[in-house]
Amino acid sequence: MTLVLQNIFVLNWIKKIEKTDIKFLLTLLRNLINVVFFTLISTQILAKSDKSLQDECCSNKQCVNAKLPLIDSNTSSIQIEANSLEAFNQNKVKYSGNVVIVQGNKQIKSDTVTLYEINKRIVAQGNVNINDGKLDIFSDKVVNYFDTDFMLMENNKYNFLCKPGRGEAYKISKIDKSTYIMENAYITSCSEKNNTWKLNASRIVIDQNKEEATFYHPRFKIYNFPIFYLPILTVPISNTRKTGFLYPNISYGSKNGFTIETPIYWNLSENYDLETTLIHMTKRNLQFNNKFRYLSTFGSGTIHLEFLPKDKKHPEKKKRWGLLYKHEGNFQQDWKLKFNYLKISDNNYFSNVNSNIGNQENNQIQESKISYYSDKWDISLLIHNLQPFTENDIPYRIIPQFNFNYYAPMLMKFLDFDLTGQISKFNANNKKAPSTIRIHIEPGLKVPISNSWGVWITEARLLGTYYQEKTAPSAHLKRQKKQITRLIPTFKTRGSIILERHMKTFKNYIQTLEPEIQYLYIPEKEKSNSSYDTTFLQTDYYHLFRNRNFSSIDKIVGSNQFSYAVSSRFFNNSYKERLNISLGQIFYLKKNFTNVQSNISSSHYSSLSATMDFNYDDNLFYHSNFQYDTNSKKIQLSNFTLEYQFNNGYLQTSYRYIKPSYIEKILAYGYSKDRLKELSQSKISQLGLLTAYQINHKWQANAQYFFDLTTKQALEWLTGLGYHSNCWYVALTYSKELKNQKTKNNKKPKYEDRFNLKFGILGFGTNSNLKLNNRIIGNEFTSRLGYSHPFLLKQSTT
Repeated sequence: MTLVLQNIFVLNWIKKIEKTDIKFLLTLLRNLINVVFFTLISTQILAKSDKSLQDECCSNKQCVNAKLPLIDSNTSSIQIEANSLEAFNQNKVKYSGNVVIVQGNKQIKSDTVTLYEINKRIVAQGNVNINDGKLDIFSDKVVNYFDTDFMLMENNKYNFLCKPGRGEAYKISKIDKSTYIMENAYITSCSEKNNTWKLNASRIVIDQNKEEATFYHPRFKIYNFPIFYLPILTVPISNTRKTGFLYPNISYGSKNGFTIETPIYWNLSENYDLETTLIHMTKRNLQFNNKFRYLSTFGSGTIHLEFLPKDKKHPEKKKRWGLLYKHEGNFQQDWKLKFNYLKISDNNYFSNVNSNIGNQENNQIQESKISYYSDKWDISLLIHNLQPFTENDIPYRIIPQFNFNYYAPMLMKFLDFDLTGQISKFNANNKKAPSTIRIHIEPGLKVPISNSWGVWITEARLLGTYYQEKTAPSAHLKRQKKQITRLIPTFKTRGSIILERHMKTFKNYIQTLEPEIQYLYIPEKEKSNSSYDTTFLQTDYYHLFRNRNFSSIDKIVGSNQFSYAVSSRFFNNSYKERLNISLGQIFYLKKNFTNVQSNISSSHYSSLSATMDFNYDDNLFYHSNFQYDTNSKKIQLSNFTLEYQFNNGYLQTSYRYIKPSYIEKILAYGYSKDRLKELSQSKISQLGLLTAYQINHKWQANAQYFFDLTTKQALEWLTGLGYHSNCWYVALTYSKELKNQKTKNNKKPKYEDRFNLKFGILGFGTNSNLKLNNRIIGNEFTSRLGYSHPFLLKQSTT
């Protein structure tokens, strides 16, 4: 028997029931459906969505797509099926035998459904099954008092249909419009036959108004064995953030001993929060790490503070800490703010302490910059400082630097104009070093000509620089002022063309030939000894057409030279680049002009630079880059990477070589002589091997190994193994990293061994990150050497 009930429809075939009884019946049915399903939706949001996992749990019932249009339960029809229907005057209506109530995507099944008029009660009893397409629940009995909003469900089992998750509850009660209570309940994301973990609670109170669920006496169990207990636990039931503990991390290392990291999240406000991590190290002490995040109308930023009150391993250092502040944002569209401040307690902080805010390789930048941008001009104000690592390093502070840029493209036909200006004041941490004011003005004219097959650009600039240096006073001399004025014109003209042909040897392939030539003239001027913010720029194939060899205007090297290069690209019929080979060099017209690239100052030629990228069938990739000194007949710099990718993983090998003289030249500015000698005493020749493999859909592994061919010492080993099911994961990594090389004093190299264990549960808004494209299982493990993706071929052309 099937009944269709609507507000405006009168059931003519029910002769024994009056019109008032029909209204009563409709009211009870709608109340039952709406209240029950509202309760279920409130319960199901305890489990947050995790789209990365397949629905392996619970039942074969399908999830209803949330994007489908919702049906209004107040206007749509209610369909009822039952083997029999009994009406007892105006007191009771009873449906019996395979009762099915359907409204839209909502469905209730039961052995019997009884509606009582006297106490306004609805009772569904016997194999009660409620399904709304997102949650499937089984109960022995459901009782609803619709005039008081009270509802009781007994002996419940529920399954989430759109996400992993299931659970049981002895009783589920609705006590008012927004509060629900679950008695003797548990929840898990594991499948029906998998009892790996459960979260039990004697009572769970769900508050819709506060958007939170409170667990009383929660007990986390693994294979029914209790792991931890809390008197009370509060969690969010919506997308709102909630203060509480995050998953811990356990590791063991020869440097720190056993380490337990316990992160705590603090939800302070809608636009700022805090994460505190307590790191207990058996060989060091308890370290407090804090990460504060905020969002404002001026942008977003983070403040990292690491604090180790007492270091057992280095007691002489006393309190050790590191501070990093970063902010970036826009204000009123035209203003841009950027701050980066990093400071540490001592020079050995990064080498002694595992830190997330920096490393030992670079000086610590302390920089603030505010900029304003218009259509044709922009200005900025910069304050820049460096914290040196050694006592002999003397970096200059820029306090402040004012920059101005003006752009006038198409000032005339085929003529562009621009103007840059800069005013800087330099102070050194060392009182013996001079302080300087530097003013620089640089107008430029550019004539660009281009079409579909070629480009020709001619450019002339005038570099005007003024220095006012104040020397430091000594015992015999007072502070003296020294003024220097420098005016340098520059001229550059550069042209390139693209030639294309369809290949006969390799059908369906297109080859391009792209020659390029440039002439650069900078007159030789008296060299300045100043190096306030100067570093030597890395030289490779891409530097050939650069105007300058140094990062700053302090060092302007005289040039009278031709740069020439040629590139050839190979595209398949889908216009995907498969091969790219480029080769270039600089020819110096006068020997007496400084050749910054070669140790032989009288050479006419720079090093020969080349680069190559190759992609075979999208599974074999190769990249290389090298510089060859044609005068000394030696390689200055070389590196290559070869990678083979297959269905379940990849295998990569890499090599890099750097000549000692090249290292010394690159680092000549910004380091003391002793530090420079230490860093450039030997060449760099390192070989690396990396691999990762997806064993099956649950197990994966990876490994990497780096070896120094110069010192014949291993630099680093790393291996990792990860496992994840549909409801939990675990990852184990082991590493061995070189800390001190073998020397005359140290007969054996010193390594740091480290084991790292990471585990957690899945299915409630968590992700294991155990993916091969992350290259290292367990992202919290930090490695200075690792996977790189240097392949630069274009995917397509338009």
